[in-house]
Amino acid sequence: MSFISDTAISFRREIGPTLRSWYYIIFGLVQPLLYLALFVPLLGAVPGPDGASPLQWFVPGMVVMLVLFTTVSCGWALTEELMSGSFERFLATPMSRPAIMVGRALKELAPLLVQALILIVVATPFGLVLHPAHMLLGLLMLMVFGVGVASLSYALAIASKHDGSLFYLVSHSVALPMMLLGGVLLPMTNAPAWLYIASRFNPLTYLVEAERALFMGEIFVMPVLYGALVAAVVAVAGLAVGVSQVRKASL
Repeated sequence: MSFISDTAISFRREIGPTLRSWYYIIFGLVQPLLYLALFVPLLGAVPGPDGASPLQWFVPGMVVMLVLFTTVSCGWALTEELMSGSFERFLATPMSRPAIMVGRALKELAPLLVQALILIVVATPFGLVLHPAHMLLGLLMLMVFGVGVASLSYALAIASKHDGSLFYLVSHSVALPMMLLGGVLLPMTNAPAWLYIASRFNPLTYLVEAERALFMGEIFVMPVLYGALVAAVVAVAGLAVGVSQVRKASL
């Protein structure tokens, strides 16, 4: 129970300023709509899987991209807290270090969940076929993955707290190749052989394929299993690294 209560305290501490920033909330709601308005008209010549609408693979790719870039960048706010000393004062409390990481990560993921739901609802009249239970499972999988990536981002922020530019350079140098090789914008099955083989070494590829399978209404298939395993491994590894760095920061 201590872990759950500490996670709730950490989440409330972080989500408060976000809820008070109305412009942040509005921009977060508009952003997924911009993706649909600017990209959907380009999908007419791209066939969907098994004759389905291209939105069945485009929308889950966009949701994965939103989660990836938001969680990769979330450590930037922590660098400011580290420089001001406010985070160290928070660490003086007896709170669980994993709970601090999870609570902060959930603060980043809560707005993303709202964005993803809006993206799905708005895309439905344009041809997206709803599979509610499968899509909710996909969003849950992304939440698990996001906790791990956010924890790694916080670990990088702590390691580079004296050089904010280093955080930006490393985080985006990792996120951009992962997105491109993960087939977020276009399915990697259409890629040249060498690019397809390279994508097999990218863990994000398996998560994207799992999301697309779930959005197609499939669940008991290997891509979903691989995606779930990737999400779990990233979450465990990310929390382990993040907690280790937090403990160093509190020394």
